[in-house]
Amino acid sequence: MQVQQLAYFAAVARTRHFTHAASLVGVSQPTLSKQIRVLENSLGSPLFVRNRGQIELTSAGEALLPHAQRILRDLESAQRSVDEVTGLRRGRVRLGATPTLCDWLVPELLTRFHELHPDIELEVQEAGSRVLTGELGQGRLDLALLIVPLRSDGAVETGAIETTSLLRERLVLASPASADMPEVIDVAGLRDLPLVMFREGYDLREVTLGACRDAGFEPHLAVEGGEMSAALRFVEAGLGHAVVPEMVLGSRPGLRSTRLEKPSLRREIALAFRSDALQLAALAFRDELLASFKEGAFKELGRTSAGAPSRRGGRAGRARTR
Repeated sequence: MQVQQLAYFAAVARTRHFTHAASLVGVSQPTLSKQIRVLENSLGSPLFVRNRGQIELTSAGEALLPHAQRILRDLESAQRSVDEVTGLRRGRVRLGATPTLCDWLVPELLTRFHELHPDIELEVQEAGSRVLTGELGQGRLDLALLIVPLRSDGAVETGAIETTSLLRERLVLASPASADMPEVIDVAGLRDLPLVMFREGYDLREVTLGACRDAGFEPHLAVEGGEMSAALRFVEAGLGHAVVPEMVLGSRPGLRSTRLEKPSLRREIALAFRSDALQLAALAFRDELLASFKEGAFKELGRTSAGAPSRRGGRAGRARTR
């Protein structure tokens, strides 16, 4: 059993497609298929089965996968540790962030870090908080900027991954500028309003639907699907209203903001990581980010800062720059 074969196996298990897996690991599809067969022969059991065009893991494949992933993570960690000990200044930081944070926070953050550490490769993965949490837990990310919902008592909903609070932001109701809306509305008042709803897996979707259901009703969805920029354009076009972070409305004259009460809705922006897996490059990135927030570099992005970082257990497109 060779490490390269385990890498090929893990790529196929992840993509469920031999051609896509071959592209991912940088080899031809015949070469990858041949090495998978060699691995299967050495183990004495098939690892994949084709079922109506779909590739599924066999029982043997399911048993091997967590071991292969752990071996590959350990080898990558060992290589990075040796590189750092021997004075290699290059490194890599794998950062995950939600779509909204990728729009208004990540570009400036990457620019600031790149100016200080131009030889460190930066890799960004954009996804919802739940997906990013899974990637963090599997060791495919070093750090993640997450949106963490707050309970009505103001506490952060957390789990096993360590997080550091960065900002606490208020959610408001975005409406067309021409709409006759009060300055404040109860969540129950959303019952009679057509809403523009984000796509499945989008954090704001879960927050909005949860608040409406807690108030005892299912909201009327006028338009469903899309990211933040699309949702704001739909609202500007008069198709409905949307629950959004207050900070995204600052440069949108075609929209007006209504404060939500009973309950007020807020979210926590947090940096999540596994402290047992951070190498020097990721540690430097984390420390620079926390220092920037502590110094108020991103204060204009939210109404209030979360204050001094506090560590809690947390829950958790791709771009590169050098």
